[in-house]
Amino acid sequence: MLVLLFASGFSKVNKFQPSEHRPEETPYEKFRRQHVDAKMTEKLCNTERSNRNIYKIDNSCKETNTFILSIPAKVKSICRGDGRYDENSGMTYSTATFRIIKCKLKHQGARKPSCQYEGRLLTNRIIVVKCEGKLPVHFDRDLLPSVHNDDEQL
Repeated sequence: MLVLLFASGFSKVNKFQPSEHRPEETPYEKFRRQHVDAKMTEKLCNTERSNRNIYKIDNSCKETNTFILSIPAKVKSICRGDGRYDENSGMTYSTATFRIIKCKLKHQGARKPSCQYEGRLLTNRIIVVKCEGKLPVHFDRDLLPSVHNDDEQL
């Protein structure tokens, strides 16, 4: 078993292990592993997605994955009073803006281990998340603040 762990690259060198091998990983821990990293850069999309084992359940490549460039406490605050809950969608919108790295798949239909991504830095983004127990558990999307809603807080 130990040989398998080292052969598959899941040694202590990787700071994240795949969620399918960690049934104790909570929904928030999975969200944090997949979406929160203050030091992420556009050039790290391929490395980090592989290290964090971010794939679809069937091992195909996710089309897009977004990393929020922030510390976990600031992202958690969206679900702890610093966000605006939308009853229609069940999602919570950040009131602060964030910088994000959006990693997009270069070749549609690619499968693990051939997932290649292109990263883009986007700034001034509203983050839309699903909250459970005052913690973010799903990244829904990002939005630019609306220029038409200057009087309305998003």
